[in-house]
Amino acid sequence: MSNNGKRILIILSLTLVSAIAAASLGIAYAGGVRGIGLLGVWFFLTFGIIVVLAQLIPAGVLFSSLVGAIFTSLRRGEVPIRAA
Repeated sequence: MSNNGKRILIILSLTLVSAIAAASLGIAYAGGVRGIGLLGVWFFLTFGIIVVLAQLIPAGVLFSSLVGAIFTSLRRGEVPIRAA
C-alpha cells in the first residue's frame, strides 16, 4: 500500500473513532452524567462500540461469503438454488 493510501486510511479511521467518541459523549451528557463520571462513561461507550464493530464486521463478511457459497453453483452448467 502506498503512503497516500495509508494516510487516507489513517484519516478515515481517526474520523470514525472521533465520530463514535463524540456521539457517546453526547449520549452520556444527555443522560445526565456530569463530572468525572462523564469521562468514564465516555470511554466505556466509545471503546465498547469499537469492540462490537470489530467483532461484527468480520462476522458479517463471513456470513455473506457463506450465503454466497450456498446459493452459488460450483459447476457452470447447473442452475443455482433460488431463494423462494
